[in-house]
Amino acid sequence: MPASPSTARAINDRLALRLLQQEGALTAGQLKQLTGLSRPTVADLVERLTAAGLIEVVGESGEQRRGPNARLYGIVADRAHLAALDVRTEGVSVVVSDLLGRELARASVPIADDTGTGPAVEQAVTLVERAAKEAGAERLHTVGVGAPGLIDPTTGELRDSSGLPEWHRRLVAALQERLPARVIVENETNLAALAEQRDGAARDRDTFVLLWLGHGTGAAVVLDGRLRRGASGGTGEIGFLPVPGTSTLPSATDCEGGFHSLAGSAAIAELAAGYGLVATAVSPGEPEAATLVRQAVATLPSPSPSLASSPSPASSSSGAPSSSGADRFLSALADRLAIGAASVVAVLDPGCVVLGGEVGQAGGEVLATRVGERLARMSPLPVEVRASTLGGGAVLRGALLTSRESAQDDLFAPRSR
Repeated sequence: MPASPSTARAINDRLALRLLQQEGALTAGQLKQLTGLSRPTVADLVERLTAAGLIEVVGESGEQRRGPNARLYGIVADRAHLAALDVRTEGVSVVVSDLLGRELARASVPIADDTGTGPAVEQAVTLVERAAKEAGAERLHTVGVGAPGLIDPTTGELRDSSGLPEWHRRLVAALQERLPARVIVENETNLAALAEQRDGAARDRDTFVLLWLGHGTGAAVVLDGRLRRGASGGTGEIGFLPVPGTSTLPSATDCEGGFHSLAGSAAIAELAAGYGLVATAVSPGEPEAATLVRQAVATLPSPSPSLASSPSPASSSSGAPSSSGADRFLSALADRLAIGAASVVAVLDPGCVVLGGEVGQAGGEVLATRVGERLARMSPLPVEVRASTLGGGAVLRGALLTSRESAQDDLFAPRSR
């Protein structure tokens, strides 16, 4: 059945808004060309969207012939303000943006381990309120929150997770109470994967796995363009994966003895110490492991394929013994990461693994190449290993993308007439 006039108008409006979001400001003539709609239909939708306060004239196209088609139309960026939160065990970071995703304010606050639940929640909520005020936002339309732990796929709520502070769960309710905004919660690693797919290392991949390497470990699975969360929201809890090389097995309440014991920040720091490496000038909030890996990569000779791909901890690619503690540390770390990555590859065959988080970004192509070589020896399935280009910032970026898309879905939705 052909669409009714009202449905057709809604479809055309949404198409035009998406084009303005993706392409930037456009003239009516360009909208006509990109949509395939007639000139009168485009003129009608431009008038309708302008009256609704969704688009406005933002300039002229520079065409010699002046007239309605020379006007550039763009989305009204301050129609809605958004916030993105990255909630870690040691603190909170926030970014406030307009409807187009342009950053207007950024702030963070550390939260000590001994801070009580109430004070910790207050610090976090106050941080968001101050950032919104700095951005000139009278109110926030949507707040995207990235947090460690399990997100219930039915309710969207952060579930009880062993080892995470109580204020994490209280924070979401406090944000909903204090802010007249829609609050969306998602697992931090899932958000990082969305960001890497949109703006980072997986831009050309519809199927891939992000292996999160930060203070802790995790994984996010994207199959055929869709983020997969699992029946209980636990897809990617790779820290609990039983692996060789640990002294015990993980339990339902503790990932000690799982992959976390090989690839968490504390485990990597201990591994580095065994090769005589000590972290210097650790940035606030950055895992010590990221600093160690970055330092190790920096001490290697000028990067080249041969230097970036030692086949074993005890030798270089030429077969000569290596005297570099940094080189041997990176090779030993690659051995560990390949164990977890091989398990994921064997089950999912993703074709691509992104080493994410601060550690993955710090290791860069040097670490990614070494992990890739080990996977090639361990698995018959072809897989490309890439280094994160967004690092720890991927969580905030993913939260912002999620909040922006949610706000646009609401604002761009057809209204009853």
